Amino acid sequence: MCVPAGFSPAEERRWIAVMVERIRTKEQRRQPSDEQLLQRARDLSRRYLDGRAAPTTVRWSAAQQSRWGSCTPSDGTIRLSERLRGTPSWVLDYVIVHELAHLLIGNHGDDFWELVGRYPRSERARGFLDGLDYAANSPGSTEE
Repeated sequence: MCVPAGFSPAEERRWIAVMVERIRTKEQRRQPSDEQLLQRARDLSRRYLDGRAAPTTVRWSAAQQSRWGSCTPSDGTIRLSERLRGTPSWVLDYVIVHELAHLLIGNHGDDFWELVGRYPRSERARGFLDGLDYAANSPGSTEE
């Protein structure tokens, strides 16, 4: 972003605050709502898991700091880390499929990975998430 050369320091700060808020608002509009996440999960279940996984809610969670997602099979709830906001849709879909598979299978055994592997971009998405983890946790990273 460029700031006109004639701006005073106070005008520059005000302009930057306005532009940051515009970007935030635009990004928030792009992110799916919890209801849209639920519809997406139901569609992914139909497409890749024969409709067997039946989530009751899917929502963003600020509490997910070490995991990309989690679920509670007993009530069908899925929580997705807000760290996923802004990732490509195919990465978000992978995490949803992963959690949907956990609604059916509680562990990470072969049967579980067979279900997750039905999503065609599973390996690519896992690599993407590994890269995000590495970038966030490598020496010199600015994230905490």
